[in-house]
Amino acid sequence: MSADQASPAPAHPDAEVPAEHEVPDVLQLAGLFPAATRERWRELVAGVLSKAGRTDLPDPVEDALRRAVATGVEVAPLYTAEDAGDLPAAAGLPGLPPFVRGSRAGAALPGGTVPGGTAAGGTLAPGEDGGVPAGWDVRQRHADPDVARTREAIAADLENGVTSLWLVLGDGAVPVGALGEVLADVYLDLAPVAVTGGGADGGVAAAEAFLDLVEDRTDLAPGGSLGLDPLGLQAVTGEPQDLSGLAALARRAAAHDGLRTVVADGTVFADAGGSAVEELGCALAAGVAYLRALTDPADGGPGLTVDEAVRAVEFRLSASADQFTTIAALRAARRLWDRVGEVSGASPDVRAMRQHAVTSSVMAARRDPYVNLLRTTVACFAAGVGGADVVTVQPFDAALGLPDAFSRRIARNTQSLLVEEASLARVLDPAGGSWYVESLTDSLARAAWAWFTEIERAGGLAAALRSGLVGERIAAAWAERSRRLAHRKDPVTGVSEFPDLAERPPVREPAAEPAPRGPGGLPRVRAAEAYEDLRDAADAAAGSSGRRPSVYLATLGPVARHTARATFAASLFQAGGLATPAGDGASGLAEAGTDLACVCGTDADYADSAAAVVGELRAAGARQIWLAGRPGLRVDGVDGYVYAGCDALEVLRTAHRELGIEGGVRA
Repeated sequence: MSADQASPAPAHPDAEVPAEHEVPDVLQLAGLFPAATRERWRELVAGVLSKAGRTDLPDPVEDALRRAVATGVEVAPLYTAEDAGDLPAAAGLPGLPPFVRGSRAGAALPGGTVPGGTAAGGTLAPGEDGGVPAGWDVRQRHADPDVARTREAIAADLENGVTSLWLVLGDGAVPVGALGEVLADVYLDLAPVAVTGGGADGGVAAAEAFLDLVEDRTDLAPGGSLGLDPLGLQAVTGEPQDLSGLAALARRAAAHDGLRTVVADGTVFADAGGSAVEELGCALAAGVAYLRALTDPADGGPGLTVDEAVRAVEFRLSASADQFTTIAALRAARRLWDRVGEVSGASPDVRAMRQHAVTSSVMAARRDPYVNLLRTTVACFAAGVGGADVVTVQPFDAALGLPDAFSRRIARNTQSLLVEEASLARVLDPAGGSWYVESLTDSLARAAWAWFTEIERAGGLAAALRSGLVGERIAAAWAERSRRLAHRKDPVTGVSEFPDLAERPPVREPAAEPAPRGPGGLPRVRAAEAYEDLRDAADAAAGSSGRRPSVYLATLGPVARHTARATFAASLFQAGGLATPAGDGASGLAEAGTDLACVCGTDADYADSAAAVVGELRAAGARQIWLAGRPGLRVDGVDGYVYAGCDALEVLRTAHRELGIEGGVRA
């Protein structure tokens, strides 16, 4: 070893240690910083808002940053222990009332099913002794009327991570008479099966077909469901439904441990445009109506005990990409159902809500559908963190029609990745104790309970549906959501923001609903729908004329100055399917082949030359001219302004009318 490679000699024990290396006995990481206070934070927020031009600041200032996440529920920008109070303690423990922190405290799911083990023998994996959560039930939905394809898809699912099946039976879906053939290769003692039926009988035929199939079996895997939801069917069709036969079917189902009879399906109300509050309140009202029908049947037959009736009910709730609202809503739902069970006289050990979370259909987009992969991943994450017992991730192409093998594979692998690789399920209620989540859980629970009690005062869910109370409330919620979508306060990536005019969406076979929406029923909405209608109309116009309708962007000044607003304007108009050729001032209007224009530049450029450019555009034939900027700029000669927060749908509909595009403007 050379001299320069030799190890340094150890320091003499009596050598003086430099001051910068002294280590204090107590290390205070924030000791050199002043204590953070809410008052100081408010001062900083007020300063930022003032610099942004806000002069009418509320008191307290954080009210300026509050936003609505559901009817009557807002979230604040900052939460402290004061906001949560004693809510974390009131949430209890996992597996114990009020079940806010989860319906289970170990690896096995309610009914004894073990996620990841139902298709492989139902045994716990090494190390899963019940003290560590093993995950949730991964349930895949099948509705393809082609029996051979459905059998093939089911086999692929069960061999590759799916732990239970959801079969949609009826017209346009899996034929009821083919149920035995579809399940011929399925080990029903390992894989739970849930069925959903439609039609005039409210799914009774589907339920009876499944019961007939398993009538003499005693080894049926727990966790399945007959899927009866007559009130959900009434909400969809507008036709009153008969609940009198539920108890008889429940008595037949009771022969199979863990087979539930009815589903209180909140997704029906979410798909109609309701917020989390409407969904939870309506689902709770449906659950209560089913308890009444099961314990006191109108057919004169024997009723179930309260405990038996509670065990017969499963809840289906939507999971959206608003992850914290989804987490809090699932936690709040368990608290509400526990309260219903308590006042109904149910035993504490049966009051845990059985939750089946399904990724939201409202958030699914037909345009740029691959973005749905991100939305469903976030929603699945939220469902897992929120403590759902069963999760269904809808394939990314579900809004286009029947999913293909690739999209089903991605849907099931989304769950497998979160459970197995991300170990998401190894922590019970990971959001518990968060001041934000606990406060939001409480707010949603209180708002949903108030809506539920309003439904009960109106005579129950069936009466509230007949009277229009539910429809009017959901319509109001959707109108508010639509306003945010129109102004792009709620952006839809790939549709209202960052659209790709060159995309070619995949083509899928159409999927029919087993219970088509009736004239008196609730609608079915999607967040992207209004923009997609405009895109479809513009695409049709481009196909018939051979040239895409467009809005010319008249840029002012050098690229560095006009790029920001030109990019913004291009994204806005392209959301309506319109091309956005650009040029210097009015010089490119004729070549663009359009008589609609939008001036893009800086405020300084507008003051210097915007009015002149507007005049040149008029002279060149422009009939409609917007300016990229707020109305306060007051540029003479323009017909309108486009800016962050403007009514983008109104701007696009105006452009479509001016261009003579048919079909893109809703009545």
